[in-house]
Amino acid sequence: MSRYEKLLKELTEAHGAPGFEDEAIEVMKKHIKAADEVTYDKLGSLIARKKGKSDSPKIMIAGHIDEIAFIVKEITAEGYIKFIPLGGWWGHVALAHNVIIKTSKGDIPGVVGSKPPHILEEEERKKVMQLKDMFIDVGACDGFDVKSLGVKPGDPIIPDSRFQVMGNPDLYMSKAFDDRIGAAAAIAVINEIKGINHPNTVYGVGTVQEEVGLRGAGTAAHVIDPDVAIVADVSLATDSLGSSKETPGKLGTGPSINIMDGTMIPNRHLRDFTVKIAEKNKIPFHFSSIERGGTDGGRIHMSRAGVPSIYLGIATRYIHSHTGIIHKGDFENLVKLILEMIKKLDRKTVASFTRS
Repeated sequence: MSRYEKLLKELTEAHGAPGFEDEAIEVMKKHIKAADEVTYDKLGSLIARKKGKSDSPKIMIAGHIDEIAFIVKEITAEGYIKFIPLGGWWGHVALAHNVIIKTSKGDIPGVVGSKPPHILEEEERKKVMQLKDMFIDVGACDGFDVKSLGVKPGDPIIPDSRFQVMGNPDLYMSKAFDDRIGAAAAIAVINEIKGINHPNTVYGVGTVQEEVGLRGAGTAAHVIDPDVAIVADVSLATDSLGSSKETPGKLGTGPSINIMDGTMIPNRHLRDFTVKIAEKNKIPFHFSSIERGGTDGGRIHMSRAGVPSIYLGIATRYIHSHTGIIHKGDFENLVKLILEMIKKLDRKTVASFTRS
């Protein structure tokens, strides 16, 4: 088993729909060994503090702990579950997948169903099946009361998918890499700076409710009032069939340094600092961008008077689906890059990122 395999397996297999992150938060807390203090904001984001030589500058490493999921909307008269997406789902990837409904009586397995393709009209076949036209089958049948299972409106629904090492042992496959890789990076950095002489105080944060509006990032940043924020999240892999060959983002090419997304343009001085750190330490990296969508940095960089922020990712195939794929070396290099940055983020360096 590689260095971080157990951590990634336990984090990704934990359940944590937006607003229902408790199980994943507990796994994160279990793995944080070196923190001086673990606290929570009032939305539930976990904040692990590790003091260095000085109380400041305060460095926030944010990875959101929630995952895309669904929530029960209603139970039909026939016993099928209608649902609402929590986060960005595309009809193509939701249909026919196994899910788990988390009820007061325990976990209930189900499958996403729809009108059978054999009876679709020709025009219907040409369209993407809409989520509103789907349902979840938990065993509906005449004479069986689905409500007896404890299913009720408001129950979270999680993709049913497990962590696996692929035939290529350098690749991992699982749900919820978006963004348990960020939470895992925060854990690894907090644990590995123990005994390292760093000129700052580091906050490793598992933020909640990112997939529904970057909500925990805003509250956690307000609590911490960081001087610098490093957001760790997935980035788009561009090496699968149909992707642009001109766009960087191949698995195994190291972490991505994002130049912009739909919610944040990173602090350019912090970006240049990050590039220099990667080059000096011979850490492979590539640049990335996302024209639509964003990360926790969208809220953090606008917190209070503003926070110099950067988004670092690792290329991930099939994000916002039941199953993603990452390269273990990319995660290892992401952790290494953040650690090397932290060693150099002293007061003078951080002050240089903004006008005085």
